[in-house]
Order: sequence, then C-alpha cells, then structure tokens
Amino acid sequence: MVRFIKKYQEKVGLPPGTLVHVGHERSDEPEISVLVYNEQTLEERKVKTGDLDSCFPIGDSTDVVWINIDGVHRTDVIEFVGKKLAVHPLVLADIVNTRQRPKVEDHENLLFIVLKMIYYSETASETISEQVSMIVGRNFVISFQERKEDLFDPVRKRIRTSSGRIRKMGSDYLAYALMDTIVDNYFVILERIGENIEEIEDELLQNPTQDTLQSIHHQKREMITLRRSVWPLREVIGTLERADIKLLQDLNRIYFRDIYDHTIQVIDTIETSRDMLSGMLEIYLSSVSNRMNTVMKVLTIIATIFMPLTFIAGVYGMNFANMPELEWNYGYPLVLLVMAGIGFTMLIYFKHRKWI
Repeated sequence: MVRFIKKYQEKVGLPPGTLVHVGHERSDEPEISVLVYNEQTLEERKVKTGDLDSCFPIGDSTDVVWINIDGVHRTDVIEFVGKKLAVHPLVLADIVNTRQRPKVEDHENLLFIVLKMIYYSETASETISEQVSMIVGRNFVISFQERKEDLFDPVRKRIRTSSGRIRKMGSDYLAYALMDTIVDNYFVILERIGENIEEIEDELLQNPTQDTLQSIHHQKREMITLRRSVWPLREVIGTLERADIKLLQDLNRIYFRDIYDHTIQVIDTIETSRDMLSGMLEIYLSSVSNRMNTVMKVLTIIATIFMPLTFIAGVYGMNFANMPELEWNYGYPLVLLVMAGIGFTMLIYFKHRKWI
C-alpha cells in the first residue's frame, strides 16, 4: 500500500492523462501475444515490444484480432497502443493505474472495460487481485494484464480448437468470453474460501485458539477483497446488457445477461460467507467469554469455601490466654474436622443449587 501511495504522490499536479504506473513495481519485459482468427483460419504469434508496430494498423477484414499484453508497467508500450488506436489519454492513464474500480466506458468506436481478476496463491494462502483492462473495437480486443497468468488459457484453447461458436462470432463475443472466464473463476475462489471457512468452523467448535481468531480475520479480509471487486462488476455487466452500445451485437446481449446472473450468484455467496464469518467471530468471542466465566466461577467457589475456613483459622490464630479451646486435648483435630465439614457442606449446597 505504501508503494501505491508514493505513486499517487507522483501524479499530484500533473496534467490529466499523464501516464504514471500505479501498482507493483516490475522491471521485466512485457509479454505480448497476438491471435488473428476467423471461422476458417488462425494465426498466433508472440511479439516483442520493439516489434509491436507489426500488429497495426488492425485491418478492416472480418478477422478478429486479440492482442494480450502482460505487464502495464511499461508506459511507453501503453502510449504506443493508444496512439495507434487514437485512444483518449485518460483511458491510457486508467490502464496503467491498477487501482481502478471496475467500470465500462463507451467511446463510440471503442469500448473500454476494467475488471478485477482474482486468483488464489497457494504459497501465500491468500487471494490476489489483478486489474484487467480491455479495449474493444469493431474487430479487435486488446487486453492488458498486470502479470502473466494462465486464466485466459481456456479461451485460447477454444480458439485454437475452434470449439463452440467463438471462431464464428465477433470481437464483442471474445470480450464476453474473457469476462465470463474472470467471473467463473470467482466461483473457484469462493469454493476454496468456503473450504477454509468450514475448517475454521470445525476448529471453532472443538478447540478455539488465538490462531482461530486470526484465521477468521484473514478470511474476512479475503471477503472484503472479493466484494470490492464484484460489487462494481454488477453495474458494469448491467450497462453492457442494457445500454445502447453500437459495438455490441443484439444477439450477443443474452450472453452478457448470463454473466450478470453469475455475478449476482457470486455476490449472494460472498454476502452469505461474510455473514457466516461475522457469526463465527461472535461465537469465538462468546466461547472465550464462557471459558472466562467458567474459570471465574471456579475461583469464586474456591474463595467462598475458604472464607469461613480462613475466619476460623484467624480466630484460633490469635492465641489469647483465656481461650478455653487452646487447652483441649482434641482441640486441633476438632477444629480441622469442623473446617472440613463446613467445606464439604458448602460443596453439597453449591451442587444442589447447580452452581457447579
């Protein structure tokens, strides 16, 4: 977070549209892949940043061009793409600013979409959010990712094998396929988080510890990350489904409606999980309070039993000369017997009142 704040400080006072990368610092070369396809043919290749000019101008043919750029830290690459497509500088600034909220902007001949891709890191045992930006044109889609991930590989496989209708449809259907992949991956993440919640729940009922509390707070933070990514997405998908956007064919709107339904399901699941975690936190606090009450009850009973015994011991500890019991042969064992009888009687009384 400190890195992001520093980057934001660099933007202060700069003209609107100035490209300043806000996100995790990287120094590697962006990876660029290009797919050009139609119903009969497919061309796939990797492109170096210095050879990116070979992808432009994007032809006026019926071929669909998908350019995927992994790495938005190189602002010169983003600026080059913007000049080739006459993209507004504010759009380019949103691409390199990876702290954007999911949104959609209709620029007549271009459609700009920002989404959040969520995936689970096994090493860190946490969800990681990555911004994915897309520029959709009449016959092309340019996607920008922060880092190289394999989430879009199923879409590439469908294009290579010509399975389904993706090779027969236009660029708007390709944009739908990419968005659908991102949204469907939310279910995978939620399933993994649901398994973690079940493990925490079992631990909470058996033997809650301080680690249990930390696990609950960790999962609550995961829910916040997911909620922050998904809630604005509902508005984005709703706009694509209902708004009069020229780049979207009417026959493809039903597919965006399907993504909208999936988004609602994800939101419902997130809210359910958040409620479960809030309830588990209350259960944990109640169990800790009950354990404390049990300990205090035991200590109170012990203290109550020893109060009269301490009084008797204090009286006979004064050793005044005129105390007749001091000269009794059986005084000492008699007092011990009385003290034991008082303690036993009090235990029976507490048991009868169900205090113990």
